[in-house]
Amino acid sequence: MSPQSNHSPPLAAAEHRALLALVLLAVVAGFWVGIGSVPLFDLDEGAFSEATREMFERGDFISTYLNGEPRYDKPILVYWLQAAAVLAFGVNEFAFRLPSALSASLWVLLVGAFMGRVAGPRESLYGAGLTATALMITVMAKAATADALLNVLLAAAVLAAYLHLREGGRRWILAAFACAGLGFLAKGPVAVLVPAAVTFLYCLSRREPGRWLRAMFHPGGLLLFAAIALPWYLAQYLKEGDAFIQGFFMKHNVGRFSSPMEGHGGGFLYYLPVLLLGVLPHTALLFRVFARWRAVWADDLQRFMLLWFAFVFVFFSLSGTKLPHYLNYGYTGLMVLMALHLDGLRSRWLTLLPGLLYLGFLMALPRLILAALPLVEDPYYRAALGAVDEYAGAAWYGGFAAALAVGLYLAVERRRPPGQKLLVLGAVLALANSTLLFPLAGDLQQRPVREAAAVARQLDAPLVMWGINTPSFSVYVQRVVPRREPRPGEVVLTKSHRLERLGDYTLLYDRQGVALARVRP
Repeated sequence: MSPQSNHSPPLAAAEHRALLALVLLAVVAGFWVGIGSVPLFDLDEGAFSEATREMFERGDFISTYLNGEPRYDKPILVYWLQAAAVLAFGVNEFAFRLPSALSASLWVLLVGAFMGRVAGPRESLYGAGLTATALMITVMAKAATADALLNVLLAAAVLAAYLHLREGGRRWILAAFACAGLGFLAKGPVAVLVPAAVTFLYCLSRREPGRWLRAMFHPGGLLLFAAIALPWYLAQYLKEGDAFIQGFFMKHNVGRFSSPMEGHGGGFLYYLPVLLLGVLPHTALLFRVFARWRAVWADDLQRFMLLWFAFVFVFFSLSGTKLPHYLNYGYTGLMVLMALHLDGLRSRWLTLLPGLLYLGFLMALPRLILAALPLVEDPYYRAALGAVDEYAGAAWYGGFAAALAVGLYLAVERRRPPGQKLLVLGAVLALANSTLLFPLAGDLQQRPVREAAAVARQLDAPLVMWGINTPSFSVYVQRVVPRREPRPGEVVLTKSHRLERLGDYTLLYDRQGVALARVRP
């Protein structure tokens, strides 16, 4: 495959410095600000973090347990990284989220380095900037889960595979297999499925299936993959037996694809709105790319990236279980495509409109929540959302007003090209999300759990959770808390509206629908 040129005119030194500074600002604002202050979100962050904490409690760094029960949801790699962070920084939000923030930062660096190699310095900074500011990527970067780690490894594997097909040689195919092996340790078969399927479709589109077969069954690559991925799986199987095979491979992989799991279903068009929101504020750029699909298909690099995203979109649209972050597995290809088309944007207002609407919606969000509150039937959610006025004060409205002012200035200013203004607006959105939106969500949903845990840690009594599933409570109280009906003398974390079912109790904490009580003997 001969390389095709996607290079643009060189950057002036001042422009290069400005774009680089913007990318660094976006990474800090989107990935790092607030990762140690916002409470862990349940269910996922709490579950990952508690499973890591229990590794220390059990002295077992091979298998993961959640509240004393085997947890076969995900492989081991992210737990090891979280454990290393806990050793360095202690049991806190920063430590549990550190692997994700680092992974997302490496993801940005990886996209930038790749674009610098196949396109040029301008596209390098564009690709890095788009990756650093897309809404769904910034969400995953701050989540104490395996997703940011998987995505950087997926990106590395697929991009290395492309470079192997483009340039030949052994180093890129070995790098692809190594990253796929690490991805298999991070989240399992998807780390093999995506690189294999994307490269197959690409080679098939070029009528070169033989090249795919030679790459896919490269002896050195297969040995490297096995050396990285198989030892832990073998150790886990020897330790846990068939329960691990059934729990991880059958239930959490085959089962997730064949049918909705834990209520996470949706129709075939589920990912259309997810995509439009997930790439914010770059939605207008997305439309530009897809409107030029013929030109995209005619170019080798762009065809590969289009097939990457298209496979992920279609495959997970067919899956029984649907979650918004599954689309992230194809976002790297999309970021590369959008970086190549960023300078083609012409209309300032149309380019910036999605981001401006997003900021306006968030500014009005507390008022909208209060207006809709009478429609919320669940007393737990009604109590949580009803506290929005307590947290969304002058800083909320002033912060979003300032962000909107910046966005409107960008829309009327004529000197900078619209594409570069879009990156500036993306950095503004990332900062607003990190300093305003995510803290508000944490205060509404998780602050009561963290505060109740602070009360519970002072008590010398058995703890249980009943009618509520918040594993972050176990993290904050730093002990295993089983989920079951409480017995006399025990302290129970539950939803406030369930207190009346306890009979005789002493109330220890009650806020925003979350209550802590001692059941009297």
